[in-house]
Amino acid sequence: MHPTTPLTTSRAGRATVALAVGTLLLTACSSGSAPANPDSDDLHGKLPAAVRSAGVLKIGSDLNYAPVEFKGQNGEATGLDPDIAEAIGKELGLKVQFVDTSFDKLIPALQAKDIDVAMSALSDNRQRRDGTDEGGKQVDPGVDFVDYFVAGTSILVQKDNPKNIRNLDDLCGHTVALQRGTTQAEIADRQTGSCAKLKKPLTVHLLDTDEQALAELASGKAIADLNDFPVAAYVAKTDPDKYQVSSAQLQPGPYGIALRKSDTALRDLVAKALDRVIRSGAYDRILTKWNVSAGAAQNAVINGGF
Repeated sequence: MHPTTPLTTSRAGRATVALAVGTLLLTACSSGSAPANPDSDDLHGKLPAAVRSAGVLKIGSDLNYAPVEFKGQNGEATGLDPDIAEAIGKELGLKVQFVDTSFDKLIPALQAKDIDVAMSALSDNRQRRDGTDEGGKQVDPGVDFVDYFVAGTSILVQKDNPKNIRNLDDLCGHTVALQRGTTQAEIADRQTGSCAKLKKPLTVHLLDTDEQALAELASGKAIADLNDFPVAAYVAKTDPDKYQVSSAQLQPGPYGIALRKSDTALRDLVAKALDRVIRSGAYDRILTKWNVSAGAAQNAVINGGF
């Protein structure tokens, strides 16, 4: 049985996918023919027959979240998640194929078996594992996670931090923008209660994409964007004339690769493959490449989130 204790550290949350809604299939940028690791035969032979026969692991991801996952110059999936997925695929003797899917459609697509796994900066939390909404109502069968990275929330503000935002309470009396369906949306919802007690209401703009949230911040419609730390750091680094990160990470927790609860064999094999990637040193090299080594995990963990 794979360990279920929390990750040790050295990265919130995103229907059936159809061509009618513009779903795209992309291979990870480095996959090519994706030659298998010579030592992967023992894992490959244990894969579910359908996955082994296909020779491809179909991964749902919202490719609009640099540097975690986004489209490269040629439209290929690139970023932290595609690189880690590629390494896992090699250990399993599989090619990886990314299915570009809007964040709020990822779990429905997984449950509908349009994809094999979802990997898109998904926070491993009890609500997703249990398949419940904010009120505790059952909305789907729930998922299992293989945790592979740790990230908290960062507060992204305009350059020079004109409102002097340092923590969540500093947001009270202002407007924040963020992507709906994420861990940050849950944090903001809780913070509205705290701000109400201070008699300084917090206004939260929930938007379809992170790009829309950034646009509201840049225009001044919002004074902050709550975001995962790798994304906030990347935005501030690539556009320093507009943005800066104003806080340390808040409430860090694991990102997980989501799988159907019925796919226990595939889940355990993905975890074993990830452990091999970590032990080989490839994992550390990938994190260094994307400047996110602070979120490194020491081992794969199943359902280790909060």
